[in-house]
Amino acid sequence: MSERKVLNKYYPPDFDPAKIPKLKLPKDRQYVVRLMAPFNMRCKTCGEYIYKGKKFNARKETVQNEVYLGLPIFRFYIKCTRCLAEITFKTDPENTDYTMEHGATRNFQAEKLLEEEEKRMQKEREEEELNNPMKVLENRTKDSKLEMEVLENLQELKELNQRQANVDFEAMLKQYKEYEEEQKRKEQEEDEQEMKAMLEEAQNRRLLVDSDSDEEPAKSHTKPVAEIKPTDILQEDPQPQSKKLKTESWERSVGKLNTKSQLAGLVTVKKQKPDPTLANGMENQGTTANTGSFPTATGTMSSLSLLGAYSDSEDSGSD
Repeated sequence: MSERKVLNKYYPPDFDPAKIPKLKLPKDRQYVVRLMAPFNMRCKTCGEYIYKGKKFNARKETVQNEVYLGLPIFRFYIKCTRCLAEITFKTDPENTDYTMEHGATRNFQAEKLLEEEEKRMQKEREEEELNNPMKVLENRTKDSKLEMEVLENLQELKELNQRQANVDFEAMLKQYKEYEEEQKRKEQEEDEQEMKAMLEEAQNRRLLVDSDSDEEPAKSHTKPVAEIKPTDILQEDPQPQSKKLKTESWERSVGKLNTKSQLAGLVTVKKQKPDPTLANGMENQGTTANTGSFPTATGTMSSLSLLGAYSDSEDSGSD
């Protein structure tokens, strides 16, 4: 099998490369290349800014009848990113730069304008010196003075650098640290003084209030009425008040019941003294009399005991 990738080709002995037909292409043929904008520009049609470094698919062609020292000059065609207007610029090998042709204006050309102005002044000076020898002498004296000033400034800068070289930075840092500590100490002292002044002012106010209260007339010695607080209701025992309300409603509806002391005043028990004359002779009569009167006494005592028990039960119920 032969090789898949053939690197060496066979040339017959009668091969003549001059006989190969050449492809004839036009000199102004355009190629599509990928490039970046070489400078900042602004579109004249829509005013869109195109910044340096923006990428474009441009068309490249060789400028006819323009060369610089045998170097060809190329022209590039790009389109605005907003309105698609055509913008062209070409190379400038003389100044190693690019020049804008049409479709946009170049921005930030201050440095380029300054360089062009310096070149123009240098050219004018050379033309003056060529025809006027006194002007050459004047320009030489000016240049010598300018050179002396530059040397003096350079010497001053060297001396300044030597002074800075002799400076002890550690001592400077130490001094700055001491200065900061001193500032902190002063601030603390000021704060302490302010606190003392505020305390003295508060004490003076308190003394003035105390003196004013001493000068007021003595108040009456009447017993002050205790102030009723809203929370006192929670601390009081509500049971006696409810008992009192119950007894008052019972007395209004049924009537007030008599106690033992009041009933004791209504009923009196008579104490019978035994007769000495009848005690010896009439024992039977005495017994019968005693038995006859006993039911009466027992009846009264039973009624008293019932009333007392009823009143006790009512007192216990009211409690």
